[in-house]
Amino acid sequence: MKSIKLIFTTFFVAMFMSFTYAQNGNIQGTIADENGIYVPGATVLIQDLNKGVISDNDGKFTFVSVPAGTHQLLIKYLGFADFQKEITVSPNQTASITIILAAESLELDGVEVSAFGLSGQSRALNTQKNNTNITNVVSTDQIGKFPDANIGDAVKRIPGITMQVDQGEARNIIVRGLSPQLNSVTLNGSRIPSAEGDNRNIQMDLIPSDMIQTIEVNKAVTPDMDGDALGGSVNLITRTAPQGFRVSATAGSGINFITNKRILNGSFLVGDRTDDGKFGWMLGASVNDNDFGSDNVEAEWTDEFEYNTGQQDADGEDILEELDVNPYNNVFEQRTYLVQRIRRSFSANLDYKLDDNNSIYLKTMYNWRDDRENRLAYSNEILDAEDIGVNDFTIDTNNNLIGFPVEAKRETKGGISGGRNDNARLEDQRMQNYSLGGEHLFGSLKFDWMTSYAKASEERKNERYIVYENEFLINRNIDTKKPLYLPQNNDDAALSNYEFDELTEEYQYTEEEDINAFLNFELPADFFGNGDGSIKFGGRTRLKNKFRDNNFFEYTPLFNEYETMDLVPTRDYSDSDFLAGSQYQAGSFVTPEFLGGLNLKDGTQFEEESVPDEFLRGNFDVDEDVYAGYVMATQKLTPKLTLLAGVRIENTQITARGNEILDEEDLIGEIVDESSYTNVLPGVHFKYNFSDKTILRLAWTNTLARPNYVDLVPYVDVVTEDEELYLGNADLDPTTSMNFDIMAEHYFQSVGIVSGGVFYKNIDKFIYTSRFEVQDDFYGNGTAGFEVFQPQNGDNASVLGAEVSFQRQLDFLPGFAKNFNIYLNYTYLTSDAEGIRNEDGEERDDLDLPNTAPNMFNGSFGYADDRFSIRFSANYSDAYIDEIGGNAFEDRYYDEQFFLDFNASFAITNNLRVYAELNNITNQPLRYYQGQKDRTMQMEYYEKRLTFGLKYDLFRK
Repeated sequence: MKSIKLIFTTFFVAMFMSFTYAQNGNIQGTIADENGIYVPGATVLIQDLNKGVISDNDGKFTFVSVPAGTHQLLIKYLGFADFQKEITVSPNQTASITIILAAESLELDGVEVSAFGLSGQSRALNTQKNNTNITNVVSTDQIGKFPDANIGDAVKRIPGITMQVDQGEARNIIVRGLSPQLNSVTLNGSRIPSAEGDNRNIQMDLIPSDMIQTIEVNKAVTPDMDGDALGGSVNLITRTAPQGFRVSATAGSGINFITNKRILNGSFLVGDRTDDGKFGWMLGASVNDNDFGSDNVEAEWTDEFEYNTGQQDADGEDILEELDVNPYNNVFEQRTYLVQRIRRSFSANLDYKLDDNNSIYLKTMYNWRDDRENRLAYSNEILDAEDIGVNDFTIDTNNNLIGFPVEAKRETKGGISGGRNDNARLEDQRMQNYSLGGEHLFGSLKFDWMTSYAKASEERKNERYIVYENEFLINRNIDTKKPLYLPQNNDDAALSNYEFDELTEEYQYTEEEDINAFLNFELPADFFGNGDGSIKFGGRTRLKNKFRDNNFFEYTPLFNEYETMDLVPTRDYSDSDFLAGSQYQAGSFVTPEFLGGLNLKDGTQFEEESVPDEFLRGNFDVDEDVYAGYVMATQKLTPKLTLLAGVRIENTQITARGNEILDEEDLIGEIVDESSYTNVLPGVHFKYNFSDKTILRLAWTNTLARPNYVDLVPYVDVVTEDEELYLGNADLDPTTSMNFDIMAEHYFQSVGIVSGGVFYKNIDKFIYTSRFEVQDDFYGNGTAGFEVFQPQNGDNASVLGAEVSFQRQLDFLPGFAKNFNIYLNYTYLTSDAEGIRNEDGEERDDLDLPNTAPNMFNGSFGYADDRFSIRFSANYSDAYIDEIGGNAFEDRYYDEQFFLDFNASFAITNNLRVYAELNNITNQPLRYYQGQKDRTMQMEYYEKRLTFGLKYDLFRK
């Protein structure tokens, strides 16, 4: 209530101030380059009034309350000489102006700068330089210098950011060591919903880079931004209509070396503006068809071993004996993935200038990805202790368990035949966003608004698995980095010994819908009489619903024609070039064509049975409504020092629905829980300009991260056989963080930057999955002594880090060497987490905060002139803890990664360019390990990828 009163009071004060300024006029202008492409981040000054503004992402700038008369505008832009333009302002009128910055060779401080059009680097660095808060800005043109097909791969080049990969493509973003669900991702300022079922992660690989104009990473958010950005806020800005006609197209192909199959990609952009400049439009579409795969090995580790002594106790129970052995992998699995991903993206952006004071816009984007996958998995797991006899295992002289009996399974994953599935599992992922907004001037009051609808979904229909099983003795390779099981007798592993185990089909659907609306008001305000200042205030509403609806069916053949594996069609998927090593040979599996052709709904052939334990716990429905208001002021305290201070208040209301379950399959009923909380998030930013090119920034901010939806679901699942209890936690508090940042930046006139800074985050109530034992039947359902798995709030955590960055064209070198350029950044992190307890309830003091990579590095070295460019790019992220187990032995780590990529292009004409890109030269695998680095849990290899093609770009004013 206090926040509402504050906003209304501010509104009335603002209206009064607007009336006071009514006798002056306004200036509204647009800055573009000679090709009609907007110029963001330009400094526009009226020096005689000591007023200055910055052009926005659409090249637009506005001065309010300008005294009537003639004024001289001064435009400053890195890489270009100062530009002046005269304009006349009339009382109570808005004067409009269009400024064109011509790209030409200029002499600056004795250094000749050759500009072949305003570069993407120039646009990005000018925007970054003039922002009040700490940001990193990357333009699409700059992205084009790297071999990055999607936004995830592009973002990983930014300081302090690393990515988690899926099938070799960057998917989940980690900002300054904070988990993907702790960061916000927006499209044109509107929150992007997540299609992930278990978390809030945004699938960055769903969005192609050529549909985005600019990427802004806000590492210190301001009060007018969403507060749920604990690590940072990533804003993706789509392309807007140019000042004149533009058409751009790309057509390419390539090859994936892991499968030797083709890659196809294409895109186009076309836009124009009417002669009167009022109506502009931009249409875009892209498609990428990638036929590839991966080679995968997985393992699980234990330090316990029991066997059956062959004797029985007085109650007739088998007597088991435990032996002390070295840790060993009790599970081994080898997987071959065959994947086809087809991405389609469509965008349409329209804007209309009603008059000099009012404009509206419509921005839309639709992304659609088909992910077809066949997985051939050969798994081995040690038998239960009751089934291991005294003569069934072997221990060497070093206490290594090297032989034992296993249950072996051969599993084919696929889908129905025909249609879009084509005998593969089809994962249909879609993300759409539609935003309608406007910008208005009422006297000296600036007002902008936007309302949007966004939806993300993931659907898997007719996902099928067929499994055959066998039991035999194996020899275990004790090389912990390369785990391997081999049959002691190859005849035991014959297909005729594999018996039918199960045949299943499942349906999965996850959907998240967002309705967003916000409005912002801004007025000039000179609180201290020292020059420029403004007061800004507004509100936002976000109404979100997320639900998951899965089911699962098992099918039993009514006849014996599928009894053993030799009776059904199979295919040998062994590959002597298996990337994890030639020692891993897949063997034979049921063909996807046979699996897809089965008519499982034929009751004369198969008996159908629902399997609730596969989906009851995971299904949920959550409503989350957020209401926010803010007020902030920006003021020049001195000609060099600027202050931004304000407060944001967010109220969150949640209604969550989950299931009460007994033994994973008996649905007792639905549980509904409601909760709400309010967060007050103050923030202060200082920006000190030592000169036009040297800047110091300081920030104190407060942010939050809401719990994952699946953690909030109030489900209860009592598994009596295993004496385990699985619980949701509707009482979870959001994770909050108090953040301190300091950053120094020096910008080179020839377009470049050197920067360095430190940051600290004091995090409270982070969330992790706790394992503990029920005491005294606390839950009142006969569960005393049961092991509980439940998401809980930890106590505190902290992150301390440092960033350094350098990028520059080496224009101070003689001759052709001046065309070389360097891009480097390095981030160091250290963290500490408190309040995490092990399976015995004891607090652990040996943990970093999950997902905090201690070291991250990006680097590239390139050459570019007006026709030819070439670049080598490197990306490194250190190992970090990814998932906390019940103890240190069970903790899972994401291993270090080093990617090396190459790309080159040549301009055939001014409009036509040929390009080539080679990705993952290092054949970097995705690797997890358990507890210690040499204990492999997963290693998945993707091989290199080569693409090439043509790019065409035409501008006409």
